[in-house]
Amino acid sequence: MPLVNILVVLIVAGIVLWLINSYIPMDGKIKRILNIVFVVVIIIWLLKAFGLLSGLMNINV
Repeated sequence: MPLVNILVVLIVAGIVLWLINSYIPMDGKIKRILNIVFVVVIIIWLLKAFGLLSGLMNINV
């Protein structure tokens, strides 16, 4: 996946999260949970995009 595509996805995701946080009224706890889930999903997606997550899946314990 080209680096430009990753940057575009990160920018769009950040804008969407900002819009949700700014314009949709919610309790602070719900916003915090939403932000944490959003960041975790983005981190997992980045690990998959760079091929680091597939290497972690092959480890046997």
